[in-house]
Amino acid sequence: MAKHACTDPKHHVHDAHGFVAAVERACHERGLRLTPIRARVLGLVADAGQPIKAYDLLELIRAGNSADGEGAGAAAPPTVYRALDFLLANGFIHKLESVNAFVACHHPSTAQHSVPFLICDRCHSAVELEDLDVVAQLEQRAKSLGFQPQAQTLEVHGLCARCAAG
Repeated sequence: MAKHACTDPKHHVHDAHGFVAAVERACHERGLRLTPIRARVLGLVADAGQPIKAYDLLELIRAGNSADGEGAGAAAPPTVYRALDFLLANGFIHKLESVNAFVACHHPSTAQHSVPFLICDRCHSAVELEDLDVVAQLEQRAKSLGFQPQAQTLEVHGLCARCAAG
């Protein structure tokens, strides 16, 4: 698991073009290939600004609505899922299991890692809250029970500060 120092809940991916460029650099450094469809799916995930489902991505691709301005395409579901699998496996996006949706990772230059998410049930925002202590405590507790953890998904549902105040 990669180690990070980011614990700022306001650290978000705001610039889809810049994010795709950062992932392109990371792919180059790691010897990975960011194909046009992978880059397009990544741009759409980053541009969404909140968790986005695979079929919504598929519809955006088919309609030609993308951050990179590319036109409509006849992408099939397996194509989008393969792109998502690549992006997940290399730590460029995260899957929020409870809502079956995807968000861009705040740290595209690092390998796949576990992070807790705070998910607002009203506005559907998702905050990647990197807290190494929480991740380490879960892993340590699991191991103390004889369990061999392979992945962690911690999602906390509730209301974000903006929705709670409104």
